[in-house]
Amino acid sequence: MSRITNRFEHLKKQHRTALVTFITAGDPAPWVTVPLMHAMVQAGADILELGVPFSDPMAEGPVIQRASERAVANGVSLRQVLDMVTQFRKKDKDTPVILMGYLNPVEVMGYSVFAELAVSSGVDGVLTVDLPPEEASDLIDVLRKQALDPIFLLAPTSTTDRIQRVAAAASGFIYYVSLRGVTGASHLDINEVADKLKEIRQYSPLPLGVGFGIKDPQTAAQMASVADAVVVGSAIVDRMAKLLTEPERINTEIGNFVASLRAAIDHTGNTK
Repeated sequence: MSRITNRFEHLKKQHRTALVTFITAGDPAPWVTVPLMHAMVQAGADILELGVPFSDPMAEGPVIQRASERAVANGVSLRQVLDMVTQFRKKDKDTPVILMGYLNPVEVMGYSVFAELAVSSGVDGVLTVDLPPEEASDLIDVLRKQALDPIFLLAPTSTTDRIQRVAAAASGFIYYVSLRGVTGASHLDINEVADKLKEIRQYSPLPLGVGFGIKDPQTAAQMASVADAVVVGSAIVDRMAKLLTEPERINTEIGNFVASLRAAIDHTGNTK
């Protein structure tokens, strides 16, 4: 059983919703990433999503695009991201880590080499945002041989056929994109999200995580009332971007923000 599955089962027994936090590896500097991962866990993050820098992050909004640009400028590669996970695992053997990125760096490295290095580094799941499930069978096979969870996206526009394809291909959890658009967009409709999650649950028993548009503790609490996991990325990365000239403050500032999200989510979980 994967760390991701274990974590969700543990939280379910506690009637708690998972908090998944996203940062781009190597932003704003490579030395920031691993200490920040530990700081977010200490503040209450249950699962860490680590963005792999890419030169053309087409699914991202401006905030995460700029973070990826900074990390690419810092020379951070997929192999270096895996090295960061290895460093993280020296102190934390339990917190699930998901790599989120684009297919090209994985293809360049080679599926088998990537999967072997990922599992040896301590990665638990892989989300390739530009790889639809109907084209992912080769990568899925390689990931599953290494006991890595392939994670896929669903959206408000996902058809029943797409939901069923993702349900058949995914493990760990399913990531529901709550908005039409790119990361960091607004106009979140909690009722629309709740209806779509209900539809998805007809086809999959996997936990459902919801991301995009969750900017503050209040929004996180609202989402926690209907989702199994709340994913926060742009709001964290945006706060980091405001501290580019003071990177030594990042752990404290982001830790405080994650703690505020955790408190809001737990309050909602206790009233479900």
